[in-house]
Amino acid sequence: MDVHNAFLHGDLNEEIYMDIPPGYNIHKEQIEGEKLVCKLNKSLYGLKQTSRQWFSKFSNSLTSIGFQQSKSDYSLFTKVSQKGFTTLLVYVDDIIVGGDSQDEIDSLQTYLHSKFKLKDLGPLKYFLGLEVAKSSSGINFCQRKYTLETLEDAGLLGTKTVSTPIELNHRLSHTTNEILQDPTAYRRLIGRLIYLTITRPDITYVVNVLSQFMDKPSQTHMHSAYRVLRYLKGSIGQGIFLLSRSPLHLKAYSDSDWAACPEIRRSVTSFCVFIEDSLVSWKSKKQVTVSRSSAEAEYRALATTSCEIVWLPSLLKEFNINHEQSALLFCDNQAAIHITRNPIFHRRTKHIELDCHFVREKVLAGVITPVHIASKFQLADIFTKALSSSVFQFLLSKMGILNIYVHLEGSLTK
Repeated sequence: MDVHNAFLHGDLNEEIYMDIPPGYNIHKEQIEGEKLVCKLNKSLYGLKQTSRQWFSKFSNSLTSIGFQQSKSDYSLFTKVSQKGFTTLLVYVDDIIVGGDSQDEIDSLQTYLHSKFKLKDLGPLKYFLGLEVAKSSSGINFCQRKYTLETLEDAGLLGTKTVSTPIELNHRLSHTTNEILQDPTAYRRLIGRLIYLTITRPDITYVVNVLSQFMDKPSQTHMHSAYRVLRYLKGSIGQGIFLLSRSPLHLKAYSDSDWAACPEIRRSVTSFCVFIEDSLVSWKSKKQVTVSRSSAEAEYRALATTSCEIVWLPSLLKEFNINHEQSALLFCDNQAAIHITRNPIFHRRTKHIELDCHFVREKVLAGVITPVHIASKFQLADIFTKALSSSVFQFLLSKMGILNIYVHLEGSLTK
């Protein structure tokens, strides 16, 4: 499948009206009996409706030539014709075009060029900070350049490296000691790290923790953020590797850390979803309510993971891929698995009735098959808590995370 990257400039001609700006000088006799307004010939940058008008014009242009807008992701457009399958993914005015027919891709580019000012950047190699490398084995995504820029911005290009992104048994919490006078640098750094989690699932947990202190960060929080950079320094080119040839079977790992928050005792939900051995989705988030038991926390995590499992087959269907077999959902809590199969609501689970109904419905429908797994093989554990270096590296090796620059250097040495 050929994939191209492009940049668009829009020219909107829709008639949009706004009130006369405050302070605009006009004689009173001109406004008696009527309301004068300023007519815009096109949307202006900074207006709330500008982005919406832009996307409406762009999507209407695509649907007029046979593209279908995805119901699973409104930024995705697909088209099936006699010549082949074509897909387009848009982010504001940057787009990726892919398909199995070069003629269809060329025809789409010609059409877009006639409607917009289009700049073709050629085969996909770099997109919004993501570096893409393709081979016969698969596709690798990393953010090496963005990581280097982040290290340079923080002045840590020459720092020593560490083997884990966060200290074991950390107790980070809100504190009134050593509050940063200017939190701008901390917020900017955490914002950069959040964007890095697109291809770096290994820092998802620590970024989730550090982002909870954006209101009043302390010097301790800043040191923990710098530790993440020291970890990234030792694995700059690390990213996700998607295999080109593997069975299309969804597998998910669900886990939680009961009462993990030391302040409000809420648990952490985490999951990771694979298409066979390729990692495609992951999450680490504090639960919105306090769970009264570890089984309840695990079951709430199962409900969140089930939502992701239900969504992914509908997204695959947009690519003409039918996933009809049951997805495997791995959990290391036997009590939570029993709740998915037991039709009787017990006293200790009646307050989580909605989650019970949702998960059990998907299990009975054959969409999900819960499977017990030993805790030491629970891959989602990497998103719930700080781990020792050996356990962290073991779980990371099972997730299809690859540093292609290390492999390239090794092959050149040999």
